[in-house]
Amino acid sequence: MADYDTILYDVQDGVATLTINRPDQFNGMNVRMLNETYDCLVGAAADPGVRILVLTGAGRAFCPGADLKASSSGTLGERDRDDKRSYHVARILHEMPALTIAAINGACAGAGFGWACGADIRVATRSANFATAFLKVAVAGDMGVPWSLPRLVGQAKARELSFLCEKFSADEAKAAGFVARVWDDDAFRGEVANMVAFLAAQSPLALKTMKAHYVAAEKMEFKEYLELETERHHYLVSSDDFREAARAFVEKRAPKFAPR
Repeated sequence: MADYDTILYDVQDGVATLTINRPDQFNGMNVRMLNETYDCLVGAAADPGVRILVLTGAGRAFCPGADLKASSSGTLGERDRDDKRSYHVARILHEMPALTIAAINGACAGAGFGWACGADIRVATRSANFATAFLKVAVAGDMGVPWSLPRLVGQAKARELSFLCEKFSADEAKAAGFVARVWDDDAFRGEVANMVAFLAAQSPLALKTMKAHYVAAEKMEFKEYLELETERHHYLVSSDDFREAARAFVEKRAPKFAPR
């Protein structure tokens, strides 16, 4: 992977961490960050060694959306040209083979909110706050929010959040089904690590297949999906991972899966 100016990227034992890294600007998104995140995720999606990817923010924010000061300054350079492909970040998070987790550690709005929508699982600090925010800056939105948000919270709630632009808290986000867990700020990083450790200990083959199941199911009729699922199921139950998991269950121990 290349060196980046606006993000950090690290992979350890199959777990990738992509950290939005403009803490002095509360991780406000500029074009360079958008392009770098896209390039990084394209590489991560193609890396068979990445089984889980955590997206989070440096400092006290996740990503509050566009850095409007940078966008309106007129000082963007050659590396900051708007690449339309980069607007597919949320789609890559949604469709890539790895399980994706948005670890939301602060303000999450606008395009950053759209990125969070693309993840498989969202967790948040108790102090985090959320907003769609697009109408307040005279745009209709990006990052696929009208596609992803209704699938997470329902059509009516998605429209309410998009059109009224009101901030909502982490507890309200959990009540709406947008985030899966809310943890106190001082416990957040440890709880995220515990969740990731649990997932990383599961069968790599089963984890990847379960992610693929959800992506495929969105595009298929029920009968067609069941045929695909059954074929994959028969493959999994003949795998070394399944045999190891069955032995471990009988022997009352943690399974030990071969790295992939």
